[in-house]
Amino acid sequence: MASSSTDGTGTDLVPTPVKIIVAGGFGAGKTTMVGSVSEIPPLTTEEVLTEASAGIDDLSGVERKTTTTVALDFGRITISPRHVLYLFGTPGQARFWFMWDDLARGAIGTIVLVDTRRLETSFAAIDFFERRKIPFVVAVNCFDNAPRYTADEIREALVVPDRVPIVMCDARDRDSSKLALIRLVKHAMTVVPAHV
Repeated sequence: MASSSTDGTGTDLVPTPVKIIVAGGFGAGKTTMVGSVSEIPPLTTEEVLTEASAGIDDLSGVERKTTTTVALDFGRITISPRHVLYLFGTPGQARFWFMWDDLARGAIGTIVLVDTRRLETSFAAIDFFERRKIPFVVAVNCFDNAPRYTADEIREALVVPDRVPIVMCDARDRDSSKLALIRLVKHAMTVVPAHV
């Protein structure tokens, strides 16, 4: 994708793609976050939950959820003529985790979205990115009527090292989601070697 801007030499700039993953447990708000910040209509692979998923998908705490991501979510944010963020939301159910390796390939970092109503669903995502040494931040999606905890309480409950930032956010709110992305990019820049 060539930019219409030029670098002063009359040649078109091709923006550098920056890949970011939005991961987390089932129902944590990944699709909502990608949609709230994307400058394009997000690509989603949402499907209606059916009776076939009964006994497979744990809906405790998210009983009103009627759809689920079965492959990925995709959005884009143009930062400048030189940089474009590509956002990839992962599916949350365990049966779709086989896709995470492909989605994470080439990512500079990850937002692990956490739902305090179902904190235990966050462990798999945190473990996945820690094992692969992919920088991540924990973004606590502050759902209405969900229990509220301090960042220190979240860190202790999730056994997250001090070097991993924890931010509070509302995945429905564009500005709040953007702040979480900014925090991730800043964190990734401190831990990823400059030549990568």
